[in-house]
Amino acid sequence: MESIFHEKQEGSLCAQHCLNNLLQGEYFSPVELSSIAHQLDEEERMRMAEGGVTSEDYRTFLQQPSGNMDDSGFFSIQVISNALKVWGLELILFNSPEYQRLRIDPINERSFICNYKEHWFTVRKLGKQWFNLNSLLTGPELISDTYLALFLAQLQQEGYSIFVVKGDLPDCEADQLLQMIRVQQMHRPKLIGEELAQLKEQRVQKTDLERVLEVNDGTGMLDEDEEDFQRALALSRQEIDMEDEEADLRRAIQLSMQGTSRNRCQDIPQTSGSHPTSEELRKKREAYFEKQQQQQQAPPGQLTHLCEKSSTSSEAPDSDLGDSMSEEDMLQAAVTMSLETVRSNLKTEGKKCTVAVPFAQDQLCSPCACSPL
Repeated sequence: MESIFHEKQEGSLCAQHCLNNLLQGEYFSPVELSSIAHQLDEEERMRMAEGGVTSEDYRTFLQQPSGNMDDSGFFSIQVISNALKVWGLELILFNSPEYQRLRIDPINERSFICNYKEHWFTVRKLGKQWFNLNSLLTGPELISDTYLALFLAQLQQEGYSIFVVKGDLPDCEADQLLQMIRVQQMHRPKLIGEELAQLKEQRVQKTDLERVLEVNDGTGMLDEDEEDFQRALALSRQEIDMEDEEADLRRAIQLSMQGTSRNRCQDIPQTSGSHPTSEELRKKREAYFEKQQQQQQAPPGQLTHLCEKSSTSSEAPDSDLGDSMSEEDMLQAAVTMSLETVRSNLKTEGKKCTVAVPFAQDQLCSPCACSPL
């Protein structure tokens, strides 16, 4: 396919592309086709002048623009036909009665020129295969022999004028090469407009991607160290957020506990208007120890009385001791209850406790001696 000459569309020079694709080379330029068009205009002017240069038709002809070319690069069928006469080639209308009477199979022809709304393109046989050499395509399009007749019929239905090129075309490299081999086309060529739109979309996508990469690191590429740094930074931010949440939770729990403590303090009745001083507590402890010493030094007969008195005093402890004497009072009450239990058991068995049990702060109870009544 690379050996096939194929000019792509430039401006409105489709007539030039059509001729060069037909002849498989750069045989015509816009200047040469313009020269042919001017020559045709002059021949037409001379024919009009035969009716008189002062006639109304002649003056009207001179005021009209050329019918063989325009400023956009369009050239008429007359220009194309005269250009092909240089190479001994002739154009015959494909759907004319004269040609249809010949009943020639399109496969047996060598080439066609198609025209629709000022656009020209060539369909030519190279080697043993047909190709659509439309300049609006990105490349030659392979046409099978079975599809050629259908392709031409479709063009006619769309309004194209088809001309059969009669004569011997100049030799070309593609024709000689394709005489020996046959080509296969995997993908049909697209129209240039479609390809341009696709390329534009790809450029836009590429530009957007480059812009995103530039935003990331300014160069469009992130090395491994920088990726690790970004990952570590993200983890650090997550840990900081978790620590902040834990700190907020601890503060909330602390405030809740403080509120509960205040509520409990408000619910507890005040037993004393003021707390005792350290001096008062010391004096009360001394009085308590003196009382314990008296109990140890008292005769056996008085110990039981002191124990009962102590039990009575334990049930109604001095309120002045407060919270500082609560442990001693509880211990004394426990000892007294033990003594009462022993006495009760002894009375039940018919015995009587005759020996007092001494009590000290550092010992709970000493063995008691009991004798029969």
